[in-house]
Amino acid sequence: MGKIKLFINNKLTDHVGTKNGLNREEWLKTTLQKINNGEKILDAGAGEAQFKKLCSHLKYTSQDIAVYDGEGDGSGIHTESRDYKELDIISDITNIPVQDESFDAIMCIEVFEHITNPLDALKEFNRILKKGGKLILTAPFNSLTHYAPYHFSTGFTKYFYQHHLEKHDFKILELTENGNYFEYLAQETRRLKSVSNKYAGEKFNFFQKALIILFLRLLKKLSKNDNGSNELLNFGIQVLAEKK
Repeated sequence: MGKIKLFINNKLTDHVGTKNGLNREEWLKTTLQKINNGEKILDAGAGEAQFKKLCSHLKYTSQDIAVYDGEGDGSGIHTESRDYKELDIISDITNIPVQDESFDAIMCIEVFEHITNPLDALKEFNRILKKGGKLILTAPFNSLTHYAPYHFSTGFTKYFYQHHLEKHDFKILELTENGNYFEYLAQETRRLKSVSNKYAGEKFNFFQKALIILFLRLLKKLSKNDNGSNELLNFGIQVLAEKK
């Protein structure tokens, strides 16, 4: 089944809808710099440890359940391969074999939608994080089926974090929304060509591609003038919290 790729013509559309991952990584880079040098951080659900490069000033440990093989059950979007050689701990994210209060910080990036019960993960994070320790979380607001069959939720709103972090003894220090309604529509518009080819057997002609570019240019304009549409739809929520 393979990947579902974005149809991109950035020269004409100025990258509208393409900055989901870039925005998140820039936020993560800035947020990680707030963690003191030499402190212990756990990358929970680290996968291939792609964010280890941002933790050179920290004592980094990676964890993942390591069951997804890159192909899954063939439904939706997949990576096609997966390499877990960088992992330090292989375990369930809700039962990590370390002592209480082992870490000064935990980051869990784009993982919650792949956990059958993310509240159990919050409970475990509270156990292994020191008092005053930082919790860095991101997850989609809305997502297409990916890494199936390990895809248990399409996403989470800011209200999920505001409600459940407090109940699990965390204080939110920062909560930001990545992207907006128009940026999200642009992201999926770029995917339309490959989705149509895969699921409808339709290969776009020149006229259809031109319509996509015109629509992307409209979305670019609307996004530039955006005044709060992120409350309707966005790429995902980014949270920095502290254990009380």
